[in-house]
Amino acid sequence: MNAHRSLSRVVVIGRDADLWLCVNAISRALGGVGVSVVAIELPTRLTPSHVSATLPPLEALHAKLEIKESSLIRATAGSFSFGQNIVGTSSGPALGRSTNFFHAWGAYGAPIDRSAFFPCWLKATRHGLSISLQNFCLTAVAAQNGRMLLPDEATSAFGRTDYGYHMQTMAYAGFLKSISAKLGIKMYEARNVIVEREESGSIAALIIDGSLRVEGQLFVDASGKDAILMGQSLGVPWECWRQHFSVDRVLTARAPAFTSIPPYAEIRTARVGWTALHPSQVVTGVVHAYSNGLLSDEVALESATAAAGAKLADPSFHSVKPGIRSRVWEGNCVAIGAAACSFDPIHDVEFHALQLGIVHLLSLFPVTEQFTAERAEYNRIMRSYDERMRDFQCAFYALSPFHGEFWQQARDQAVPQPLAHKIATFRARGDIAPLEDETFSPDSWHAIFTGLGVVPESWPPVIDRISPDRLREEFRRMLEFIKGKVLEQPTHDRYLDGLCRGVAAHP
Repeated sequence: MNAHRSLSRVVVIGRDADLWLCVNAISRALGGVGVSVVAIELPTRLTPSHVSATLPPLEALHAKLEIKESSLIRATAGSFSFGQNIVGTSSGPALGRSTNFFHAWGAYGAPIDRSAFFPCWLKATRHGLSISLQNFCLTAVAAQNGRMLLPDEATSAFGRTDYGYHMQTMAYAGFLKSISAKLGIKMYEARNVIVEREESGSIAALIIDGSLRVEGQLFVDASGKDAILMGQSLGVPWECWRQHFSVDRVLTARAPAFTSIPPYAEIRTARVGWTALHPSQVVTGVVHAYSNGLLSDEVALESATAAAGAKLADPSFHSVKPGIRSRVWEGNCVAIGAAACSFDPIHDVEFHALQLGIVHLLSLFPVTEQFTAERAEYNRIMRSYDERMRDFQCAFYALSPFHGEFWQQARDQAVPQPLAHKIATFRARGDIAPLEDETFSPDSWHAIFTGLGVVPESWPPVIDRISPDRLREEFRRMLEFIKGKVLEQPTHDRYLDGLCRGVAAHP
């Protein structure tokens, strides 16, 4: 490779949303400075059962791609999600006790006299307050009342009101592909790809279906778990995270749409695993996660059907192998999405990991073919982000109070050291130990820890300067504000209807 030649030709090979989100982002960001993108599309792996659940940051990436939200919702029969409703029963001394809590994409409470809300709430619960943390979260209360949450000056002053989406994945991939066509991105369909290597080991070109040769300076592997470039051709090792997770099998299916569409996902736990329901306007995506050693596929289907409370269509099964590529940028090839890292299905982080890979590639995009420094930094930061997401997922299992052999097996898995430190710090005084490159906010950690029944032993002493009467006054004010704001909002159903018909929705 010529170290001084400007980098102007990127080849992306992959399928479905991984491919099209990547090529659109590179083209939008760098097309104006002379970088051309070629897309090589592999056959889809999607079925009508796939419904994607996304985290809030995807909205910002869509805005950068000039995607209009109303067009997105119409094209994907999508809906909004303000978080995850966890439904289960506890084990141990409280066997049979309901363990329901809401993990919201938003802020919990507001500061009191310049002190953070959570330690104030923590102290109050120790002195008899019986109001759960989620009741102080605008998005959680709105979601559980079937409402949208349209931000205004007052809600913005109170705290974050984030949302993600539930979208039919096939429709989303098709929508992104149509944008690529409008951008004039050169596309090729491929069933068989041969990788042509240079003497240095870098990739020189891809041979499509034995005839067409596509050259590039930088290659992006968006081929998912196949990892055609990074794994099969370059042979970059895979580091397995199996020691941290007991889920090794997932059932994907679809159930009928809800009559009234909930603005959240629901995770229903059972003795043998858990089932997630992702509601869109026309179908409910069902994901059932379990351990193959404890449950056959046939029994898993029965369990998922019982959890969903409806007959399931188009069931499909696949194995889950959480782990990370030891290097996600090797030579002149960058792996993104599942080609770079594979996660447990809890908390729906796959699209966010893909987004992080794309955004950091753009931020470190090299000027010339000499990109040793950029490659080293990309490998460092992506590993850091991926491991922090892994830790958040591990917390759900390590601290789970749910009963059954699956959950006991989950609690017996190894806990990564950074997570063990975070749990210990929280148990001691309710603090969330800050680590670099976190995806999930302290609010999310508070919601998960307290929802799973972890009770801190104390709180920061500075909170003791606030009198109990002052705390009660502020709690009452917050609850009244939240109730009033939620009642002002349109229902989720009405808002979706108005968005799809192009008219404004009102309460």
